[in-house]
Amino acid sequence: MKVLKFGGTSVGSAQRMKEVAKLINDGEKKIVVLSAMSGTTNTLVEISDYLYKKNPDGANEVINRLEAQYKKHINELYSTENYKQKTLDTIKAQFDFIRSYTKDLFTLFEEKVILAQGELMSTCMMTNYLLEQGVNVELLPALEFMRTDKNSEPDPVYIKDKLEAQLELHPDVDIYITQGYICRNAYGEIDNLQRGGSDYTASLIGAAITSSEIQIWTDIDGMHNNDPRYVENTSPVPYLQFEEAAELAYFGAKILHPTCIQPAKYANIPVRLLNTMDPTAPGTLISNELVQDTIKAVAAKDHITAIKIKSSRMLLAHGFLRKVFEIFESYQTSIDMICTSEVGVSVTIDNTVHLNEIVDDLKKYGTVTVDPNMCIICVVGDLEWTNLGFEANALDAMKDIPVRMISFGGSNYNISFLVKEEDKQRALQSLSDHLFKNN
Repeated sequence: MKVLKFGGTSVGSAQRMKEVAKLINDGEKKIVVLSAMSGTTNTLVEISDYLYKKNPDGANEVINRLEAQYKKHINELYSTENYKQKTLDTIKAQFDFIRSYTKDLFTLFEEKVILAQGELMSTCMMTNYLLEQGVNVELLPALEFMRTDKNSEPDPVYIKDKLEAQLELHPDVDIYITQGYICRNAYGEIDNLQRGGSDYTASLIGAAITSSEIQIWTDIDGMHNNDPRYVENTSPVPYLQFEEAAELAYFGAKILHPTCIQPAKYANIPVRLLNTMDPTAPGTLISNELVQDTIKAVAAKDHITAIKIKSSRMLLAHGFLRKVFEIFESYQTSIDMICTSEVGVSVTIDNTVHLNEIVDDLKKYGTVTVDPNMCIICVVGDLEWTNLGFEANALDAMKDIPVRMISFGGSNYNISFLVKEEDKQRALQSLSDHLFKNN
């Protein structure tokens, strides 16, 4: 059985929901994970913000506006009065439930309850639409089986047991619909999965049922061997290994959060990225299989700041790097790249909130230089150090571009270059021309 996930834009209107219904109603048994309709979660956050500020009138105004949008979608979605009225009644009850929070004390607990309503409404609408079309469908409440432990991490044993129990209640159903993103925590309170959202839900469900394949449907055409906004003649990447996908996700390919596909990776279940705007396209298949001796893609990460600490005290000294890293840790600032020499160390960060404090503390240990407006260019593929020539080809492509830092060897799957943001497009195009000229 396959698991299919559709994001907010894929179910963002009545017409989009109808198109998704056609995609999933193909005669195969499956579990379908849905996000909230696009824009809903942001609006629910806005409502919560008014309630935190004790402004119930502002909250009610936004609630009324969102409810009117849903009524419009429902009137466009259904062709029979029975299912239209049934869905209108359910959605009205959910909006009345949201309104009930405008009268009481509002905390983080209540906010998470409100944020869960988006997925509850989208899955209700889709299930009723499929029933209207005569599809053998069942709504599986995610709050009955999706749970996190006391560390706010998913509880795979609980999820597997409770999900199997839900499926056994409806063994003859063709399509199961469930909510992404939402769950209960270890104390039974409504919560959410945070990282990865609905993608994470799909991966956890796929691992729990040992799915044959997990499909992530978006309105983005898979992963490309470069960013088509900046580079000519890009093409989709047909295959990626999980580690390669994680590198690309971090360095600019904002399709999958690396954490969300870990359950699929460990269960050895392939994940396929597909495009709802072009459902016949093959997309990108991510699995544990590595296509050897191949460069797959180039990605970029903007808004990077480089920091260099130069100190003679570092020469042959132990403990110097620990002191440097502890400064970044104390300000909860992650490091992206690192390069060292006998008398210095260069690092990059993408969070500059505490940059001034970090620099002040680093000056205790040496001379500090800061380079803002930088960009990390990441080449991803089979870059095992014994594979001759791949890093040389990448370096040759960058011969006319000033490179501030190079990182190679930290992973078998990438080599990264730090360049000025103004050189980003030239670097991407040159790497594409050198590395994919035979594609």
